Amino acid sequence: MSEKQKMDHSRRQLLKGGAALTLAGIGSAATLPVMAATQGKGQTKFDEVVDIIVIGSGFAGMSAALKARESGDSVMVIDKMPVFGGNSTINGGAMAVAGSPLQKQEGIEDSVDTMVADMLEAGRGMNDVEMLKLVCNGTAESCEWLTEHGVKWKPFVQHFGGHSLPRVLQTVESSGAGIIRPLIKAAKKAGIDMRNQTKLESFVKNDEGRVIGIKVRDGFYFPRNKTGKVRLFGASKGVIMATGGFGRDIEYRQMQQPKLTKELDSTNHPGATSEALKQMMLIGANPIHLDQIQLGPWASPDEKGFGTASQFNTIATYPSGIVVDSRTGERFFNELADRKARADAIMTRRDEQGNPVYPIGFTNAQGAKKAQTLAWGLKYKVIQKAETLDELAQLYGIPAKALKEQVARWNQAVSAGKDSEFGRPMQKAMKLEQGPWYGVRMWPKVHYCMGGVRVNTHSQVLHLVTDKPIEGLFAAGEATGGIHGASRLGACAVAEGVVTGRNAGQMCTQSKRVELAQA
Repeated sequence: MSEKQKMDHSRRQLLKGGAALTLAGIGSAATLPVMAATQGKGQTKFDEVVDIIVIGSGFAGMSAALKARESGDSVMVIDKMPVFGGNSTINGGAMAVAGSPLQKQEGIEDSVDTMVADMLEAGRGMNDVEMLKLVCNGTAESCEWLTEHGVKWKPFVQHFGGHSLPRVLQTVESSGAGIIRPLIKAAKKAGIDMRNQTKLESFVKNDEGRVIGIKVRDGFYFPRNKTGKVRLFGASKGVIMATGGFGRDIEYRQMQQPKLTKELDSTNHPGATSEALKQMMLIGANPIHLDQIQLGPWASPDEKGFGTASQFNTIATYPSGIVVDSRTGERFFNELADRKARADAIMTRRDEQGNPVYPIGFTNAQGAKKAQTLAWGLKYKVIQKAETLDELAQLYGIPAKALKEQVARWNQAVSAGKDSEFGRPMQKAMKLEQGPWYGVRMWPKVHYCMGGVRVNTHSQVLHLVTDKPIEGLFAAGEATGGIHGASRLGACAVAEGVVTGRNAGQMCTQSKRVELAQA
């Protein structure tokens, strides 16, 4: 065989081998959804069987579990982390409610239609309108339900950015723990089986394709993926996914939004990752809006995670103060715009090299009087105090003359009842006349995933191809997508979580029970 013949033969063998490898790869990919779910074949024996399994213990998960238990079904809640609550525990505890008793006491006229319109505007019209209406319609009833379970609210209504009027209630703790703790207490009292350090591995389906249970790792130690004992749990009525978003899954979030690199901090807890979402997609769930990832515009670069600045800016700076560019001393956006608009505006503050130039948000003692995290922020120097505007300017390197001129213009706008510069709503605006002053450096952090799996108004997860329900699989809260469109309004995470969680729990209880075998 000549040298040329040898080369041609080698080339043919290489191509043949490559084709075989490619076909093998295609074959593996094609069988992946089947491999992802343990097939029932009518003979699956489970280690334990209950009526309903809820995966996740945040607002949506606990609301779903309690609602299901109220109907008399046996319920198990699992969470992969060592403590219950997830992001909901470190959430700010604020809930948007259309038509609350506190609104009526303060003479605020609100309606479900107004809340829907506000969320549609913030979502840039990308919202799933039917799911949006379901959430807004359920806020008043769900708020009352939370109160009945022991949640305590502050005795006043707040005005969060993007809402056309004040409609936000907040727990007395200024934390989602003020909701999660009472719900967990109620769940345990009701006999709900609560399991932590239990991680979903895959779904179990029967011959008809219905989800009838899950494979888990019991005794899981996050983030060590191979820890824990593999067990099978059966759910004779259904599985409810309340697994939240993937804000801390840097690799996966960067696939959706390349600019959201590891350099950008997140307010989420470490367990906010994508594996549960991927398991739903592997059995055909339709993912929507995964690239719509929200940045929290109230965070500070001077602390990790949610921190103290977030609550301070939400309750003090944004409604009762202003935000200025530290180089000019001037405002550059509407402080009560929706989160996307504010975060986008802040992210434009950069130097010639593209490095952040942190804006300064500030208010005075009157504006900060309801900010519960003020003392902590001062202690850790995230928030700084100044007796005069000149001192505030010196602390942050702001041109003092320009800063004082901006404050004077703001005070004139408050007197006129109109912000002619940026169109900010002025219902709760106040003049900034007397110190002391409290300032904070600001920069957005990854906060919330608007995308997730598509569901219908029965909280059933819909199939990518058929758009029909995947039998036995339900989802609620941040694990779902479409409700918020391009941007979630502040305080609507609690509203969504509780309303859709309760809806999922109620709908799952109405499913036909299948008989399952227990080992």
